[in-house]
Amino acid sequence: MPFSPAEIEAGRKLFAADWQFVAAAGTLERLPPMRGVEIAFAGRSNVGKSSLINALTSRKALARTSHTPGRTQELIFFAAAKPSDPKPLFLVDMPGYGYAQAAKDKVADWTALIHAYLSGRANLARVYVLIDARHGLKDTDEAVLETLGVAAVSYQVVLTKADQVKPAALEQTIAATAATLSKRAAAFPEIIATSARTGTGLPELRAAIARLMKERS
Repeated sequence: MPFSPAEIEAGRKLFAADWQFVAAAGTLERLPPMRGVEIAFAGRSNVGKSSLINALTSRKALARTSHTPGRTQELIFFAAAKPSDPKPLFLVDMPGYGYAQAAKDKVADWTALIHAYLSGRANLARVYVLIDARHGLKDTDEAVLETLGVAAVSYQVVLTKADQVKPAALEQTIAATAATLSKRAAAFPEIIATSARTGTGLPELRAAIARLMKERS
């Protein structure tokens, strides 16, 4: 469903706020209290989650980026600096799943944390599952999609690094991903292709989140 100019503007305003770090949780016990609306970003290690969050919020270093996969080891919470907002929006940068340069038991802990968070967070409005446009869906993505489906958590696929793929190949990846998602009830049908480097797709992703916030108000 296309976004109207008003929705694009609502998305711009939503993310023009002063976004700040709120909390980090490496275990379920350390999660902040549930309030407002949470939007989580999940994806394989090095898919570009932190870069996308930085680009969405127009902050170069809000979320920590690294060339080393697996550096995000906790659930990282960010919020717009609006203390008076009765229903604030939180962005959650999740640990990358799949490959990581860390001990296997540590990676297993991160994976368990991801699945437990996705299954038990009542104020989690949507998960954006980030997929590298150069590679498409992998087996490790399928496991997370399965968890989201079982937990009945609404999710939408966002392709990252779209600027590094030729248009024809990008269309093929979008079509293949859409075909897979059509078999999953919790999946939002539309796929947004983005580039943190060029800004492609960012207005649409901001508008999608603004629309979701309006539906939740």
